[in-house]
Amino acid sequence: MTRFPARTALLALSALSLSMHLAAQDAPLLLAAATEPAVSSSNGPELQNGPTPQTATSPQPATNKLPSGFLGSPIATGTVKRTYPVSISFLSRNRADALNYYDDGVYTSTYPYVEHLLRIAIAQKVGKFDWQAELAENTVFDVPTTAVDPVAARGQLFLGGTYYASNGPLNTTPSAASFKQGWLRYHGKGPDTTLRLGRFEFFEGQETTPKDPTLLWLQTNRVAQRLVGNFGFSNGQRSFDGIDGHYGKGTWDITAMAGRAIQGVFNMNSNPELNVDIQYLAYTRRQFKDRLIFRVFGLDYHDARTGLTKTDNRTAAARALDHRNIRIGSYGADLLGTLPTGPGAFDGLFWGVVQNGQWGVQNQHSGAYAVEGGYRFTKVASKPWIRGGAFRSTGDNNNTDDQHNTFFAVLPTPRVYARFPFYNSINSKDQFIQIMDSPSKRWDLRSDMHFLQLTSSTDFLYNGGGAYDNKVFGVTGRTANGHNSLASIFDISSDYAVTPSLSLNTYYAHSYGRTVISALYAGKQANYGYLELIYKFGIKQRAAKAVK
Repeated sequence: MTRFPARTALLALSALSLSMHLAAQDAPLLLAAATEPAVSSSNGPELQNGPTPQTATSPQPATNKLPSGFLGSPIATGTVKRTYPVSISFLSRNRADALNYYDDGVYTSTYPYVEHLLRIAIAQKVGKFDWQAELAENTVFDVPTTAVDPVAARGQLFLGGTYYASNGPLNTTPSAASFKQGWLRYHGKGPDTTLRLGRFEFFEGQETTPKDPTLLWLQTNRVAQRLVGNFGFSNGQRSFDGIDGHYGKGTWDITAMAGRAIQGVFNMNSNPELNVDIQYLAYTRRQFKDRLIFRVFGLDYHDARTGLTKTDNRTAAARALDHRNIRIGSYGADLLGTLPTGPGAFDGLFWGVVQNGQWGVQNQHSGAYAVEGGYRFTKVASKPWIRGGAFRSTGDNNNTDDQHNTFFAVLPTPRVYARFPFYNSINSKDQFIQIMDSPSKRWDLRSDMHFLQLTSSTDFLYNGGGAYDNKVFGVTGRTANGHNSLASIFDISSDYAVTPSLSLNTYYAHSYGRTVISALYAGKQANYGYLELIYKFGIKQRAAKAVK
């Protein structure tokens, strides 16, 4: 069934026009600031507290600082410079999505919807302390009401169906205001010693900021958020109530974090806590003049939402009887490096993790790894880059024993690694090629080709990014029906900085479904794309100072 109502088009055009109007008003002021590369929300909005993945050829460092834009009129000689006792940041993201999913035959698999996200924060630094408070307003317009198939094997027909299922019946415009972040941080001796308490976003794998732009991109886009992230592509996103700290000096860093997950992601109400908590410890070190980075880490996950039915390959009756907690330990390491050679540099990456613990009444034993490499022509003006690699995670081959061997992705940001996110990293094999180029300093292009399989044909095709509501498990599963071959995906994205404050991003993907898809749906092909505008500005904290 096809539904592209005029209302959706009008909403999309209105949102995009508003962002361009705001940018035009502020352009004379913001162009005075240093030119910034395109802001990409392919994995989440770039906001002041915490790094999110950037575009391939214009990486930005991980930072906890506010955006660098300034507002205010020129300072006249002999006057007093304007005072800003606090920093203020503003981000508006408007995205018009269009989907032509695998044909369900009865329920809606072709539809548009519009997402709007607004984040406003104030922050201040006083002596050895700084603090931040941030509010978010999230809305999704024209969510389809018939994109959830009651047959569990097909279920929610992509993200429009998920938004509808997560925000109450007959709610086609879910919207809510949320207390996104609020924290106090102490700075010890040196810039690498901090302790933070409150509500914040957390990005595992981005504990340091490499100076090499290639390593920075690899760390941000190919290592970080595989297990814990803010799920920035979704409209509700994810925060934690807890404490985190850094201790390091120069080339090394120790990061520790303990937190309780907050509701959000596909539920627009990102205020309540979930009965889910994590503890994390990592040691990161840079070597050989910052051309090599390695990290070892441990992550403990506890899910006490015992009233929910777990998603795994056991029979429905067996899962319904399992009301035990989930307690899983993940222990891993990653290594990434670059080697300058000829007109560019080779890059290589390894990431791996093993897991044990309890999956309810079952014993957990699982793992995953990724191996990647590429070559970037750094001496060519547009810095073209070609990469390839493989990922594999374990699946479960026996649904009647007391062992759960399916890799568990914990609380990741799935779209960092699945840009057409109808699948995730659970029970997954992914072989891919990436091509990236930057025709100008403001424009980044990227194209991926993925060849996907399921590790175990007796397990599920999994989707989702982990717990986001106390009423649903957070990961869905569709039976593989004895098949392994999932799909081939070809996509392309463009991120363009119209001004330092306004970015225009586009994305398109086409998927060819294989035997797993043909056994589930009437159609074997799917298309997904969006047009997105991100508008942002910031005012830095500034004390009064006389100008002579």
